[in-house]
Amino acid sequence: MVQSHVLIVDHDINLRDSLRKTFIEKDFVCHCEENVDNAIALLKQLIVEVAILELEEALKNGHYILKFIKDRAPETLILILANNSTVKSAVKALNEGADDYFVKPINTKELLNYITSKKKTNEVSTKRSALNNGQEKEYNFSHIIGKSAALKQVFDMVKRVANSTSNVLITGKSGTGKELIARAIHENSPRKNAPFVPINCGALPETLFESELFGFKKGTFTGANQDKDGVFKSASGGTLFLDEVGEIPVHVQVKLLRAIETKEIKPLGSSNPIHVNVRILSATNKDLLKEVEEGNFREDLYYRLNIVEIHLPSLCERREDIPLLVNHFIEKYSHELKRKVAGVDEETMKILMNHPWKGEVRELENIIERAVLLCDSDYLTIDNIKGATVEDSMIGGHFSPPLKQAVREFEKYHIQKILEQVGYDKSKASEILEIGLSSLYRKIEELSIEC
Repeated sequence: MVQSHVLIVDHDINLRDSLRKTFIEKDFVCHCEENVDNAIALLKQLIVEVAILELEEALKNGHYILKFIKDRAPETLILILANNSTVKSAVKALNEGADDYFVKPINTKELLNYITSKKKTNEVSTKRSALNNGQEKEYNFSHIIGKSAALKQVFDMVKRVANSTSNVLITGKSGTGKELIARAIHENSPRKNAPFVPINCGALPETLFESELFGFKKGTFTGANQDKDGVFKSASGGTLFLDEVGEIPVHVQVKLLRAIETKEIKPLGSSNPIHVNVRILSATNKDLLKEVEEGNFREDLYYRLNIVEIHLPSLCERREDIPLLVNHFIEKYSHELKRKVAGVDEETMKILMNHPWKGEVRELENIIERAVLLCDSDYLTIDNIKGATVEDSMIGGHFSPPLKQAVREFEKYHIQKILEQVGYDKSKASEILEIGLSSLYRKIEELSIEC
């Protein structure tokens, strides 16, 4: 069972300790903070299911913490703790995103019952929604982690091509999540209820390509004891995903091209063509145009597969997504490995943010999985990361970004921090930064600062 995280923000240490004890007894992971600044720092490292905020703290910086929580995790239950004299202000907080309020002194039993009831309601609602859809979609946009501008461009392109029947070529380095994008296209297309059939072309021996793609008839060769459908027929009506398409031998490329153009296949050992209705999504980490120039890939097949190209950015091009990915993998492997890891400390997160990630998201996931397994505390530390890597180069400083990139990243971080501190009052922020308001607006656009 996955434990729920609850955040309590209140200046009263006795109240915090009392609530902490109550929630821990009910198997919650409890985080207590004295003020909003500490709470924000914590919330940047993990997602909480419940946030209980003292009214005076919740009102600081123009209700910024309410907006921060709702933007980051819309499903988080936000409860306000008010005094008799501040009920009107508590009602205002409800309009700003809070879900409900409780008046001090707090009846902990009533508070706990309310939270438990809300959790059950949300679980039932989620199950009902899944039933109404026929099945839970394992591969939709919610499973592709990231909010960067580079990834949003990918999402926009997926939405544009999903409803068409055009073939799509997905490019990007190994480990960037090309199959996730292919599945997202399928799940958001009219073919979503038909098969999605993936085949890794890089894992097939050259002698098996034709039989795997087109199938074979019984008796065609030694060991062919019965008819077998190829992936084209298995995917009929749905989507065929050709991963590592650049690995297909040239002599097979000719037959693949014909199958795409005629929408017909001939199983090995058969003279009767079979009509197939498939949409082809393919992926490669190679430069296929270069492969065409070198004679390793047919130009006509390239243009048949690449009606639309979706290029996945590398992790170094969307570093702002790294904290989201880290927290996602911590939650995933804490559950799978039955560990109680709540997040990662700030110093370790900086190291993860600056690592070159040559193995992309796959490398990051592997490191977090091993680190979670080795972690004996609530938060991952540098020691866990060092112990989780084959080499310690990520601690050694070999990955510092170029000066221009480092300056840009610091500038974005510093402006974002100032905006947060002043509740996104841009006039006030421009005064503190000692730049003109128009310059601030330009920086916000250039650096893709969310506000």
